[in-house]
Amino acid sequence: MSAFHAGALERRAVLADVIPGARVRDVVLVVSGALLTALFAQISINVPGSPVPITGQTLAVGLVGATLGMRRGIASLALYAVLGLFLPFYADGSSGWDVVWGASGGYIIGFIFAAGFIGWMAEHGADRNVFLAFLAFVGGQLLIFAFGLAGLKIAVGESWSWTIHNGFTIFIVGGLVKAAIGAVALPSAWRLVRRFER
Repeated sequence: MSAFHAGALERRAVLADVIPGARVRDVVLVVSGALLTALFAQISINVPGSPVPITGQTLAVGLVGATLGMRRGIASLALYAVLGLFLPFYADGSSGWDVVWGASGGYIIGFIFAAGFIGWMAEHGADRNVFLAFLAFVGGQLLIFAFGLAGLKIAVGESWSWTIHNGFTIFIVGGLVKAAIGAVALPSAWRLVRRFER
């Protein structure tokens, strides 16, 4: 039986659960996840023809969700979204409602749902297996793109073919690379944790 199926009946520990403590730990981790996402948002490359930049945010979302689990992951990315309204936390140091209502707003909302999904997958063992971790990251990114494309279409008002090309197609390769990075990083982190537990 695979790690995913073995853990499907009950919640398994995620990496954050290895750290002792409870409420204070969770608050620190949620805030840290939001700050990590804000940091990765500053890794930004503008794409000619697209109003949406390539950023490190989607990698951060996956790592935060998988490391913190579903509830803390959702809380962390929701906090990120709220803090970005007042602080320069979004891509390229942007902030405010203009970003949320603009071309990138749907992606920011999608981060919350993606972190929840990836966190749920991690709670059921996907973060301990390279293939399942990769699928979790890909699934999370598809959620981000679903919200992102809807927001982009509303904000820009272009055709669906334009929206899909400039909001999804040109990001596929980068998304797969980020998923691969997450898929390697998470099981590796678990192996490291197990060494220290011995």
